[in-house]
Amino acid sequence: MRSLTRQLRYELERFEVSVANPIETVFIGGGTPSTVDPSLYREIFDMFRPFLINDAEITSEANPNSATKEWLEGMHALGVNRISFGVQSFDDQKLKTLGRAHNTAHALNAIRNGHEIGFDRLSVDLIYGVRGDTKELLANDLAQAFALPIDHISLYSLTIEEETAFEKTPQLAHEELELTQWLFDEITKQGFEHYEISNFGLTRSRHNLGYWESKNYIGLGSGAVGFLNDRRFYPSRDVDRYISHPLEIYEEHLDESARLGEKLFLGFRSCIGVDESILSPKQKAQADLLKREGMLEYREGRYFNPDFLLADEIALRVEGY
Repeated sequence: MRSLTRQLRYELERFEVSVANPIETVFIGGGTPSTVDPSLYREIFDMFRPFLINDAEITSEANPNSATKEWLEGMHALGVNRISFGVQSFDDQKLKTLGRAHNTAHALNAIRNGHEIGFDRLSVDLIYGVRGDTKELLANDLAQAFALPIDHISLYSLTIEEETAFEKTPQLAHEELELTQWLFDEITKQGFEHYEISNFGLTRSRHNLGYWESKNYIGLGSGAVGFLNDRRFYPSRDVDRYISHPLEIYEEHLDESARLGEKLFLGFRSCIGVDESILSPKQKAQADLLKREGMLEYREGRYFNPDFLLADEIALRVEGY
């Protein structure tokens, strides 16, 4: 943790964090925080705790098989108030196909333990678009999720990327748009707001929205990414290199065109929308045309996309003008 605390001290200064410029959310990610004993996080928490707002959202990801009751209790004692469980599915055969180390029983126990310990905000990740998925299987996943004390679902389509476990089995991914739309509809029927293309909640995840709103954030650790105004920061992705040189951080400057593209891409994929003031006259004319065609909505100076499945097409059509 010495490298993390050294980088955090540096980033708090660079981002000018203070009581007047406080921290609103904390997210402990990377998929496997539950393999780290809560006591090892204490020094980091002690460093940023003085700068937290009173109702800060503090989230940790967790693997169902390693999120033991003791681990959950330890994180709750530190001040974590939200847990995001990487469930992926409540079907044991599908979990094996995805190469997951946990099973359905692990997931059920972990979520119920989290609720009993006092976590009021619990989220589950579910994956669809896997070859072999059926409406019945996905309906069972949703039914099981809604029977649990959760307030948020992150729903991701399986994507095959280079240097991942699925790189050699691209045939495993199989998304059907009709089934995707059905999933979206089924979740919103339960009262969960579809506030971003992959996220649904009885309450919105504030750290999630921060990305879409282009807020500044510190990226702490090997492979993490930070963002400040028009710059991105990339610590080394090599863990050994990061441990020995935690302040060796690559900086990328985003020009005006890149920032506009991101704001369009993110805005049309979420409830944030796009402020008309950032559009050129031609882009605004195109957005107005899409509004007349029923593809965009306009409220109080912002354009909103009512169908996130069309987000990329809309962003490209507006940006191209």
